[in-house]
Amino acid sequence: MSYPLVNIDNNPFTTSRVDSKPLILDGAMGTYLQEKGYSPNKALWMTEINQTNPDVIVQIHKEYIEAGADIVTTNTFRTNPSAFENTGNDWIPYVEQAVKLAQTAVKGYDKKVYITGSNAPAEDCYQTERTISNNKLEINHKYHIDLLIDSGVNFILNETQSHFDEIQIICNHCHKNKIPFLISLYLTDTLSILSGESFKYVLQFIYEYEPLAIGFNCISPNVFNKIREQVQLNFNWGYYLNCGLGNPSDKIITCGINPDEYIEIVKESMKNNPSFIGSCCGSNPNHIRKIKEFLDGRNKS
Repeated sequence: MSYPLVNIDNNPFTTSRVDSKPLILDGAMGTYLQEKGYSPNKALWMTEINQTNPDVIVQIHKEYIEAGADIVTTNTFRTNPSAFENTGNDWIPYVEQAVKLAQTAVKGYDKKVYITGSNAPAEDCYQTERTISNNKLEINHKYHIDLLIDSGVNFILNETQSHFDEIQIICNHCHKNKIPFLISLYLTDTLSILSGESFKYVLQFIYEYEPLAIGFNCISPNVFNKIREQVQLNFNWGYYLNCGLGNPSDKIITCGINPDEYIEIVKESMKNNPSFIGSCCGSNPNHIRKIKEFLDGRNKS
């Protein structure tokens, strides 16, 4: 398999920071589907809808683009081999379909819209203990990342990552094969990942592998504020915070931070010059629209 060579000078996240305007990442897919009345599968989250209701996925991508998103995320949060292991289904068609749906959605727009391939943790995002072997873990990420790239995404969004063994596998594989990638971290209240390493230690490790950007997602505004207070964010970085009501591992997640409340967080974050901004669980296109309106107004002034 051949991989696209990314010239770091043409990193879209670097360009956005020079222009003082972050790229806008889309908002939640799974919880927005819940808002529309769809129920998640225990093992596969909202993956099945790629096959059962593909038009809905395309429409959601379009809603986010029309709200202002510069980047749409494939509905592949649970299309990885580990998630499918005990389902009796082949994971590959679900990945290929998800990328095709995103490609269909971005057609016809005047502006450039990037497609990023979601690559989630091999096991549950909020699970502390590892239950699969290192060999399976490595196969899971390499195969999933490779198929996303081969199917045509622009770069990989390794999101909600909070175990150092997975972060090592992802960074090594992407860097070695010149795969353009981001890593977005899930952090605890103590600014450590679930496997125990401190955020600053993990950040230093990741940075050596030249990601397009480093992000934080599904964290609370309180944790985000701690990051901004304690870490010098002098690199390509971004965020999409948890807007959900209740625990992030809840089966049903509703909006707990409305767009007006979220934009106040966005305004404060501009002091740290983010490269990209989106929104996570519990959000919808109204959050993205509010971000777009704020950034456009800020640039005009």
